[in-house]
Amino acid sequence: MHAFDILGDPVRRRILELLADGEQTSGAITDVIRSEFALSQPAVSQHLRVLRENGFASVRPEGARRFYAVNPTSLSEADEWLDRFRGFWDQRLDALGTELARGKRAARIRRAGRADPPAKGT
Repeated sequence: MHAFDILGDPVRRRILELLADGEQTSGAITDVIRSEFALSQPAVSQHLRVLRENGFASVRPEGARRFYAVNPTSLSEADEWLDRFRGFWDQRLDALGTELARGKRAARIRRAGRADPPAKGT
């Protein structure tokens, strides 16, 4: 499967978001996904399996519990594909930063121009 086939599913994206915060038990992941997506435990397990089999997540058994973690190297395929488009974003983000700075500067100038003159007799 291509990285974007995996990442295209909102449930799998949400699982990866949860794992980005740190290692999670399968039970904790299942609880969140069941409450947010109304999926059964077997359906959540299937999503975890897809992530694991495609290298997006790793699992570490500890007794009866399974701890899942994100595998950052698997995200490199998506990152490499997106890299071709960063030039478009960088230019636009730089322009946005310039406009925001201009707006802040103009607001400071307006505030300074509105300052009340000192009261007479002081």
